[in-house]
Amino acid sequence: MTPEREAAYRAGLNEALQAAATVLNKGGSSLDAIEAAIQLLEDNPLFNAGRGAVFAADGTNQLDSAIMDGATLRAGAVADVTRTRHPISLARAVMERSPHVMLIGPGADAFAASVHLEQVPPSFFFTEARWRDLVHDLEGQGLPVPPRPAGAPAAPATDKPRSSLFDLSDDGHRYGTVGVVALDRRGNIAAGTSTGGLTAKRWNRVGDSPVIGAGTYASNESCAVSGTGVGEYFIRYTVARSICALVQYKGMKLQEAADDVVQRQLGAAHGDGGIIAITPDGQLVWSFNTPGMFRARIQEGGRAEIAIYKDEP
Repeated sequence: MTPEREAAYRAGLNEALQAAATVLNKGGSSLDAIEAAIQLLEDNPLFNAGRGAVFAADGTNQLDSAIMDGATLRAGAVADVTRTRHPISLARAVMERSPHVMLIGPGADAFAASVHLEQVPPSFFFTEARWRDLVHDLEGQGLPVPPRPAGAPAAPATDKPRSSLFDLSDDGHRYGTVGVVALDRRGNIAAGTSTGGLTAKRWNRVGDSPVIGAGTYASNESCAVSGTGVGEYFIRYTVARSICALVQYKGMKLQEAADDVVQRQLGAAHGDGGIIAITPDGQLVWSFNTPGMFRARIQEGGRAEIAIYKDEP
């Protein structure tokens, strides 16, 4: 990673972190803080969500998101969204303005339009770096490359070397998720997650992010968790809920519970990934079994901690 790209990532993380902190410092809810931060990350092309989402094999951006309120156990989730600018806001609308928990595909976008959430053409989510990732991945698998999406900017006039472009094509960026957990002054916790999924995914694959209990979970009785990694493993091991169950029923400290699931269980299964988590009493942790994870945290009156690599505090 170049110093310039690393600085851009850290700036993006800090912007989202400060947005959430501003909401909480003004007495806003944990849900409001989560939505504010994730909206910024969804608009930041550095991150695999919203406008930075990876492409599916058919050349579309298929967006997933979830949010959960620890005070009430209400939750909302969406999958395979293609026209709603902020999937996290749509997940919250499903939670608060519908009788359901999960909506998918065109129906989810139609619901978003019905509650007046901003709709955009699919080309809004296009970024050249993610498109090059898709082409690179499909060519490597010997699969056909779809036509360049309608409405996307024209292809670059010259074929510059990959190293000279803002290029994310490596295993660490084939996946990717943005997530936030928060504790507000009322003592309520919540979790939210948003993602574009897996580069070159096929058949409308859906990962763990919108699956309540797998990639997203929150309860004031235990903890709030948002996860990132290989979604199939997070679903099989119900990672988010399992961490919270260890806190709730075995009385584990949050770090111990997170490490038990992420380091021991997922590690043994070769399920790469990590989580961020928080409890109503203020325990704030992360755990990951990969060489790095983009992460940031802040407590009231404290300094922001922003890290990328495993050997950072």
